[in-house]
Amino acid sequence: MPRFSVIVPAYRVQEYLHACLESVLTQSYQDFEVIVVDDGSPDACGAIADEFADRDPRVRAVHLPRNQGLGPARNAGIERANGDYLVFLDGDDTLAPDALRALADRVKETGDPDVLVYDYARTYWTGETVRSRAAAHLTEQGPAPFRLAERPGLLHLLMVAWNKTVRREFAEREGLAFPPGYYEDTPWTYPVLLAAESVATLDRVCVHYRQRRRGSILGTPSERHLDVFTQYDRVFAFLESHPEHDRWRPVLYRRMCDHLATVFTRPDRLPRSLRAEFLRRARVHCRRYRVAGAPVPAPVRVRHALLRLGLRRTWETLRLASALRRRTATAAAGWLRAARTGALRLHYRGQRLLPLRADRALFAVDGGGGYGCNPGALEEAFRRFAPHVRTAWAAAPAHHHTVPPATRRLTPGTAAYWTALARSRYLVHNSAFDTGLVKRRGQVLVQTQAGTPLAHMGLDLQERPAAAGRTDFTRLLREVDSWDYVVSANRHSTLTWERVHPGGYTTLEYGQPRTDTLQRATAEDVARLRETLGIPVGTVAILYAPAHRDYRRTQRPALDLERVVRRLGPRFMVLARGGPGGVGPASPVGRVLDVSGHPSVESLCLASDALVTDYASLMFDYAGLDRPIVLHADEPEAFEAARGTYVDLRSAPPGPVARDEDELIGVFAGGDWYGARSTRLRAEFRERFCPYDDGHAAERVVRRVVLGQTRLPPVVPPAARRPPAAAVARTPLATVPQPAGPRTVTDSL
Repeated sequence: MPRFSVIVPAYRVQEYLHACLESVLTQSYQDFEVIVVDDGSPDACGAIADEFADRDPRVRAVHLPRNQGLGPARNAGIERANGDYLVFLDGDDTLAPDALRALADRVKETGDPDVLVYDYARTYWTGETVRSRAAAHLTEQGPAPFRLAERPGLLHLLMVAWNKTVRREFAEREGLAFPPGYYEDTPWTYPVLLAAESVATLDRVCVHYRQRRRGSILGTPSERHLDVFTQYDRVFAFLESHPEHDRWRPVLYRRMCDHLATVFTRPDRLPRSLRAEFLRRARVHCRRYRVAGAPVPAPVRVRHALLRLGLRRTWETLRLASALRRRTATAAAGWLRAARTGALRLHYRGQRLLPLRADRALFAVDGGGGYGCNPGALEEAFRRFAPHVRTAWAAAPAHHHTVPPATRRLTPGTAAYWTALARSRYLVHNSAFDTGLVKRRGQVLVQTQAGTPLAHMGLDLQERPAAAGRTDFTRLLREVDSWDYVVSANRHSTLTWERVHPGGYTTLEYGQPRTDTLQRATAEDVARLRETLGIPVGTVAILYAPAHRDYRRTQRPALDLERVVRRLGPRFMVLARGGPGGVGPASPVGRVLDVSGHPSVESLCLASDALVTDYASLMFDYAGLDRPIVLHADEPEAFEAARGTYVDLRSAPPGPVARDEDELIGVFAGGDWYGARSTRLRAEFRERFCPYDDGHAAERVVRRVVLGQTRLPPVVPPAARRPPAAAVARTPLATVPQPAGPRTVTDSL
């Protein structure tokens, strides 16, 4: 007897059925059976079901002689099910990775409840994935299992069968079955929740609910949408036959009214010829089942009253009035934005007529992000070595809390921001400055870049359309012409920036300012960061930071991180950080901690014991820590073709290279990640790309740019440095060269 019986009805879903069944058969939890019910489908669904049944003994194919609908097809699967629990999955949807293991663990943890309710995410044909908005009802806090009376909010979830697993014995005892017709989930799910003596929840996305562009039942106008009335007759008939549940009648009445209003207002469901008939039947149902209950918000009360009275013309009038109000509000908001933009432009022009403030500096990072990266390191150095300069940081309000108290906080687009942009002598950024910036005589623009270049940048992107996107290269060159200084981490960066960003700026090859904090951190700092992140003592924390893939519409982890940590054992855990603009894992489960939203990548580097990446430039910063780096060379040909690379990581990697997930597991399980070869490769990589990592790069930049000093403090040679704080052994590096003096691009040509 398997733990789960996964029932998959299939009708006209031949293009999706393979993905659906593969998502089940590749689950990490294997104690299940799959029952594919071919509901008389005229396409290849039956043949696909037979193909999977021949290939895998856990799959059984059931062929119905004619199309009977989703409800009878599910009933046919239930009749043949042997599992402890019934799991329903539509043929065009998929199970999330490790979903069945999460269900099995939660069922065991909560003592085999009658019903387990879990979350889902809508996956659109555009590639977008959106989690359910009602996930708050699935909190696992508090006692479990429970009765519905203790968590009535569950009745506000989407009433479908595929977000619940139901104990088969409970379903048989209660005589639960699906009716024919559309909206067959309604008279199944309400009785399931009401009759269950024990319910539990799982706050995890287990199902990916496909939103098809065309062809879905709910998106096809048909008279069969009138079946919704028959289904609610069945719901209230259940209440009549079970008077012990009569207390739920007011709630079910409100849910019925909401459901009927949704069907009526959706233009893709009811043909125009049936709208009057639908409203007439809605009036009958609302009057038949109406019951006094708890008050509802005024807009909802009005909608219910219109249904109950059958006032179709009034409904249409109110709908048109509401649409007109929305359009008017949108137009008014547009006029206000235009007026505000014009006023700010005039304000900026006026501020440019006033004298520059030599004691002001404005800092920002790409996208209006929080305090950090190279501009953050330079802002701190400004306050330490040039305290006469008052600093300000421009960031979105959501990131203001990351800015130090001594630094002024500005919001891009405000009058104060434009004032600072117009009158500050020093402007520091790691990407493109504001498009409205007009550089004034006497202003100093410092471009720090966002790291050592690995993938193609600047003018080289002209031959890489997937990576370039909508880059305006003419505008890019205008921006380059406004730069006064470009900060470079090493000779490789200098040569690259000067070629792909040709201009008259001065290159400051002084090191990467943001790595200063990595060099200055103490063992106490590392211990505190690990404790904050919840890394147990003695655990090897692997930082997984893949690069953004320009050639993919959606970003997905290339590794099954849960499988990796399971194979490596309890001594290991993974800190997973999504690439720039990408996504991390769906949720923190077990020993995989999603740190995609962590504000400081430097803190994550310090807290970890090793880095796993593919093509992220973070490897150059991490190499300065002298901690192990392992490359996961995923899709090298695709990345090279789409983005191109400046460094041949295959011939000169910073550590061991794994071509797939199993090789990566072997690198860590066998100890190669910290062995002698790994140490040698890392030392060679550091010597090439981290020559100035001594914790004083930002100081050198400030002394040169602000204080005008040309004789700068020399780079501390490796033998005299305090080793960076780390949790693993290191190999001493070769002597590090002194920083080259500032050079202008025009002089170097």
